[in-house]
Parts: sequence; C-alpha cells; structure tokens
Amino acid sequence: MTDTSTSIDPVAFAAELIRCPSVTPAEGGALDLLEERLSALGFTCHRLPFEEPGEDRVDNLYARIGTSAPNLCFAGHTDVVPTGNARDWQVGPFEGRVEDGVIWGRGASDMKGSIAAFAAAAADYIAANGAPAGSISFLITGDEEGPAVNGTVKMLDWLERHDEKIDHCVVGEPTNPHELGEMIKIGRRGSVNMVISAQGKQGHVAYPHLADNPTPHLVAALAALDALVLDQGTEHFQPSNLEITTIDVANEATNVIPAAARARVNIRFNDCHSGDSLIELVEKTVSEVATARGADITVTPKISGESFVTQPGRFVDLVARSVESILGRAPELSTTGGTSDARFIKNHCPVLEFGLVGETMHKVDERVPVQDVEKLTAVYASVLEGYFADATAFAAERQERA
Repeated sequence: MTDTSTSIDPVAFAAELIRCPSVTPAEGGALDLLEERLSALGFTCHRLPFEEPGEDRVDNLYARIGTSAPNLCFAGHTDVVPTGNARDWQVGPFEGRVEDGVIWGRGASDMKGSIAAFAAAAADYIAANGAPAGSISFLITGDEEGPAVNGTVKMLDWLERHDEKIDHCVVGEPTNPHELGEMIKIGRRGSVNMVISAQGKQGHVAYPHLADNPTPHLVAALAALDALVLDQGTEHFQPSNLEITTIDVANEATNVIPAAARARVNIRFNDCHSGDSLIELVEKTVSEVATARGADITVTPKISGESFVTQPGRFVDLVARSVESILGRAPELSTTGGTSDARFIKNHCPVLEFGLVGETMHKVDERVPVQDVEKLTAVYASVLEGYFADATAFAAERQERA
C-alpha cells in the first residue's frame, strides 16, 4: 500500500519551485525546498557551495538514498536565466501559476518541471517498494545557466573525493522539440570557441604604404576557415560546423587604417574530432594564411566541452522502453542541440537526457502543460521500476567499466 504522507504532487511542486527566484547564481530558496522534500523521503542531503576568486558563490545539492550499487542519479539545475522585462509576461515569471492546464513561469520547462517530476517519481517508488535495491541520487546545481564553473564539475570532484559513485545518470533537460516523447538525447556535440586576432600597423587611409591593414589578413583567414569541410557526419551525429560569430575592428574613424582586428569562431563538433584536434586544424589553416600574406595572425582557443555518445544498450533501451510504454511512441535517439552538464557527467558514467518540451525555454511566457509534467513523472517512475528490477545487471556494468 502506498504511503501518501511523503508523496509529492509534481505539478504543485513544480509551481513551488518556480516561485523561487533562482536566477543564476541566486539560490532563491529552490534548493532549500528540494532538500526539505528529499530529506522527508529519507535522502541524505549535502549542500555543496563553491566559489572562486572573482566568481559568484554557487550553492548546489547532492542527495542520496541507499548506500549500495547501482546508483541511479538524476542530474539537473534549479538556476534559471533572467526573465527579461517582466511586464512582457502574461503571467508573472515567478508566480508559478497553474491555470487552464498549464504551469506558467521561468524554469517551468528548463528545468524545474522535470526536477519536480523525478522527485515525485522517487517518492512514489520509495512509498511502494521501500528502499531501492541500490541507490537513488540527485545531483542538482545552481550554475548550469551561468559560467558552469562552481556547479556540476566541482560536485563531481566532491563525489570522487568522498568515494560517491554514480552508475547511470538521467539529466532532466528539455529534450523534446514539440511533443513529449519525441526525443532522448544520448549524446551531445562538443564545442570549442576561438578568437582569431590579426595585428597590423595603424596609419592614414591615404597612405596605405605606411601602414599594414590587419582587416584583409583577418578576412583571408576567416575565408579559409569557412571553406573547411570538417566531416560528413557519423552514425549518431550530424556534420560538424564552424561558424564565424563576430568580426570586430573597433574603428570609428573613416580615415584611419586600424592597428588590429579580431573575430570569434565557434565549432560544434561530432565524434570525428576532439577539441584539441580542431584547435590544431584551425591553427594550421590560419598559419598558412599568415605565412602567405606575411601577416601576424594568432588563435586563442577555449574548449567548452568534448563530444560524447552513450551507445544504445541496457540503460538507453530501458529509458526508451519507458517512454514508449507511457507515451505510446518510440523516441528518436538524438545528439542534436547545444551543450549541457551531461558533457561533464559522461566522464563518470553513462548519461542520457530526457525531459520536457523545450519550445518555450528561455522565452517570455515559459510554460508547460500540466499533463506533460504528470506523464514525465510516470516515465521516470517506469525507469526507476525497471532499473532496480534489473539492479544486479546494472551493478555489474560498473565492474565491466572498471
């Protein structure tokens, strides 16, 4: 018989979380609220604040029930992006109003709705089955929408130092383009940013022989980069793409040749490449242009994350079956979209993403249908049931990976 004393209504809980104004890096009461609910279920909770000189302090939460393997982790974030002009919203961004079958507010889709759904699913599982044949954990950061410096990365380091191991992870990002059940993200492309800088010599436009205009040098380098064909895509990934995102000269004068020009480039890449291999390619391409033109052009790179894919198998199949059994459709296994904190978790265990529909995330009037949160709760509940019914096999995977 289910114990309703510690049950969680996912819709009401999502609305409560939305009412917490947790714009990065503010905690806003959201982690307090989640910790309170999980503690009542028997989870051991650890608040993990981190900060660096010059960076904002960020609060995070790791919670676990059970002490044995396998440990199924739900990862996500309670921080949200700024609201923009609140007067543009039909419903106040932090009202958390539930009206006409819709939950309104910042974070409804990304991703307080899915946090509430997994918490409710965990509560139902524990009430019906008692302690799991393994462990359930939550890895919740307040720094996903921000610099991602004092959040998931440092939490994972903390887990390692304290011998806390997670075996499989579901990230609750909004993965579905239009309807719930369309898509599971089994990987993500990598991302590398580069600043291409060309140095020249300032001078009068009427006397170009006395100057060295860096802008044509930069344009030639960018043309060479734009002409690169990185790959044709792979089994699970679309082709990698290089995009020129800015070109800056900062020259307001009409009669002055500038001394410097720079551009920013971003590459989203698949598993044909690593961040380092692409940096090497860009540096080689730019160097060839610089040598041919006798120019001074440099590349300053920064890798945001490497590509990864969790191959279909026991874990992916379980989540896909759960989606199909509850929602009546076989989800696409996709690697599209931007980066997420799954790029950090993949170094520790197999990870995939499944959450709500992302059509309104980061937008004015962010919202999700009530029935989507309820159905997502049912999907997560099915995943929990299937995972711990096959706990021995999932625990064995840890030994195989080791």
